[in-house]
Amino acid sequence: MHRVAIVAQPGIRSFDLAVITEVWGPDRSRSAVPPFELRRCALDRGPIALPGGLTLAPDRDLDWLSVADLVVVPALADPADPTPEPVLAALRAAHARGVPVAALCAGAFVLAEAGLLDGRRAVTHWWLAPQLAARYPAVLVEEAPLYVEDDGLWTSAGVASGIDLCLHLVREAHGAEAAAAIARSMVTGPFRTGNHAQYLDRPTPVADRTAEALAAVREQALRRLHEPLDVPTLARWAGMSPRSFARHFAAATGTTPHRWLLGHRLDAARRLLERTDHPVPEVARRAGFASEVTFRQHFGAHVGMSPRAYRAAGAAASATAPAGGDSVRKGS
Repeated sequence: MHRVAIVAQPGIRSFDLAVITEVWGPDRSRSAVPPFELRRCALDRGPIALPGGLTLAPDRDLDWLSVADLVVVPALADPADPTPEPVLAALRAAHARGVPVAALCAGAFVLAEAGLLDGRRAVTHWWLAPQLAARYPAVLVEEAPLYVEDDGLWTSAGVASGIDLCLHLVREAHGAEAAAAIARSMVTGPFRTGNHAQYLDRPTPVADRTAEALAAVREQALRRLHEPLDVPTLARWAGMSPRSFARHFAAATGTTPHRWLLGHRLDAARRLLERTDHPVPEVARRAGFASEVTFRQHFGAHVGMSPRAYRAAGAAASATAPAGGDSVRKGS
């Protein structure tokens, strides 16, 4: 059972709390999603006031971060509010233990206050990025991406990008199928790479039409990943020259068409390895790779293991997972 700790303190954003709870809280064992134990950890067990007149009841002390597999920090409604030192110390200890620590939106200010982001890349809502950079000059603040990772520390941009990061963390730990099942239940897109741009600068009618054309191309490409797609083909679908298409594509997504295709082909390959018993060469073909050798090289470089090892790890996890029941363990 994967243990997820929410770092709760007065003033955290209700939206962030709801996103974390929706991703890791419900029992989705019928959809092949592994069970999670989600706990609300705070300095003490008293009720916590949230913006909008809501209150939160913590169910664990900060000590629980020492047994968590993932720590998630919601944003404070006012990023200028200080975080108590025991909370910052618990975050530093979790990171030192090698546990992934993720902050949503202005939660990056909490990690920066703890000193965890010094010399590391981080992102927050584009409106707050200059403030983060000014207050913590040792942090390498980026304004464009939806989310970034540096040394096990994850930060995300505003609002919806918190959903993207949470789903990505599920995908990294439990596979593409689990993340897709959660996304389906939330009626949201299953995967946006962190390199997507936070916003389209200076939108105009022409920019809107371009964005629609690029979205249509991406949708068509996802349906035809098994085909030998290249930039000239995608550009032809968009009615642009290859050079113009590549430029507009990078501005809209934060990445190149080649890298975008590679990411989604690897995502498709993960699903095939998790859901089918197709041989690896067939998985490579269906995911759109030119050869099995190319597929193995890219998969190993991005996932950190071979396709066969990934499939075996998924099968072992499924064999040891409980058949059903409550996704939140009672007691500790």
